[in-house]
Amino acid sequence: MNKSMSKIYISADHRGVGLKLYLIEMLSAAGYRVVNMGIDDPKTMIDFPEIARRVADEMINDQSARGIVICGVGAGVQIAANRFRHIRCTRCDRPDQARADRHHDDINVLALASDDIDPEVAMLTATAFLESPFEAIERRVRRIKEIS
Repeated sequence: MNKSMSKIYISADHRGVGLKLYLIEMLSAAGYRVVNMGIDDPKTMIDFPEIARRVADEMINDQSARGIVICGVGAGVQIAANRFRHIRCTRCDRPDQARADRHHDDINVLALASDDIDPEVAMLTATAFLESPFEAIERRVRRIKEIS
């Protein structure tokens, strides 16, 4: 991913605000163009489907963009994000998962579980997600077309 050209849309529910703000700071310092799509106060309640929708809405017209969605357990935002036809989202807890999911399934949104992941591991996982290429061999491209 071209750090200076492509955008990363990031959003979190109230439980993921701390992790989101940490990732925004770290990814921005690393040269990524990060767009904050969520709340910044953990006392402001917001439902995870809304944060997934915010990211998906921005990405519909920006095919080069990536997204990061965060909630307490990660499953809710993953499910909500995958309701959008142009989104392929998985929850990853480790950098090797993120690399494999990019490599095999061309995921464009990363779901993180703020209750379960250390911030430094989250940063390593996000970096792996952003920097890993899709291996566009015929069978993988075909499978993505089938789910789209």
